[in-house]
Amino acid sequence: MAKVLIKRLDPKVKLPTYKTDGASGMDLMAFIDNTISLKPKTSILVPTGLSVAFSKDFEIQIRPRSGLAAKNNISVLNTPGTIDSDYRGEIKVIIFNHSNNDFIINNGDRIAQMILTPVEKMELEETNDLPETLRGESGFGSTGK
Repeated sequence: MAKVLIKRLDPKVKLPTYKTDGASGMDLMAFIDNTISLKPKTSILVPTGLSVAFSKDFEIQIRPRSGLAAKNNISVLNTPGTIDSDYRGEIKVIIFNHSNNDFIINNGDRIAQMILTPVEKMELEETNDLPETLRGESGFGSTGK
């Protein structure tokens, strides 16, 4: 199990936990002074009151919660969001309201989940030619429905 150091930026911040033994992510909660009314088709940056430190061999991905997406059309805008190993600022989540209704965010609401993911660094090797494939340069939708 990889160790992540976590810092509460306020003593009232609740630490995330795994809700079940099989959960891959921990729920992040809004840490806000005032209720937010997120208008339809808009986004907002929601603070969590947490900062983290972990090995450079990992990243933390911020992902939507399936319940919010299915029931309220609420998602994380830059899915997945990335927390790099050298970032020490507050984790904030960009929440987007895809619905036609206002969405209310209260302090302590579970707004996203965070997953610790291994990172493999790539080495670029410049070339003038790439190996041929059956697909070639065919792009979006080229493999059918």
